[in-house]
Amino acid sequence: MTENKPLAGKTILMSGGSRGIGLAIALRAAADGANIALLAKTDTPHPKLEGTVHSAAEQIRAAGGQALPIVGDVRDDESVIDAVMKTQGEFGGIDVVVNNASVIDLSGSLDLAAKKYDLMQDVNVRGTFMLSRAAVPVLKDAPNPHILSLSPPLNLTPRWLGAHTGYTLAKYGMTMTTLGLAAEFADAGIAANTLWPRTTIATAAVQFALGGDRMMKVSRTPEVYADAAYAVLTKPAREYTGQTLIVEDVLEAEGVTDFSRYAAVPGTPDDQLFPDIFLD
Repeated sequence: MTENKPLAGKTILMSGGSRGIGLAIALRAAADGANIALLAKTDTPHPKLEGTVHSAAEQIRAAGGQALPIVGDVRDDESVIDAVMKTQGEFGGIDVVVNNASVIDLSGSLDLAAKKYDLMQDVNVRGTFMLSRAAVPVLKDAPNPHILSLSPPLNLTPRWLGAHTGYTLAKYGMTMTTLGLAAEFADAGIAANTLWPRTTIATAAVQFALGGDRMMKVSRTPEVYADAAYAVLTKPAREYTGQTLIVEDVLEAEGVTDFSRYAAVPGTPDDQLFPDIFLD
């Protein structure tokens, strides 16, 4: 580890990460010289979304990191165990787990397909639990172990509980899992936190799921999430855990006062950016 590159030589195991926010977090860590293992299904390109686990690995290497693309499914227990063992075998340990894989469907309860409900529970909640749990015995040996889940604070107002009950359950389940792990493994020195942005983030998934180009224009870039994640993952694990963190709050605590460089469309005033869900 060097003074200005705290993630140099550290190993991150991430679910998903072929594109969007997960890839941005991976690239930020790769700039330090981190090792990134990606457990993702995207062996071949999605018809509507760019990026595969292999193209992500190429970008990670180009950014200065080591990459281990693992084709698998966070819903599958063998895939999860295999990913942990391969990552440990390749890099000698695991320092960080990032629970990035997530499924979104904002349908109301009467319109939400049962299969989609199950998929959101399986990927978002169960996947977060199983990947984190599988990695804990390895994380315990790391000098500064972190679990980071990309999920929101638990806002129990009717506005958000009732907005999209199926999705809300799945995202709050990720957060509950993470807070539970923080409490359970505090004595082992493993940090577990969640991180969520104040504004929408311009990703292909958002464009695909939430409303096309208009949403992209009033969002911030994935780099704002990545910079905040980097700040969290470089904190002392025993002191910085059990928190539901907001991206912009983390960066402000790091001394960032001007967020204009994160606007997806340069020059967009902060007050015109679209607020993300789950935040009042």
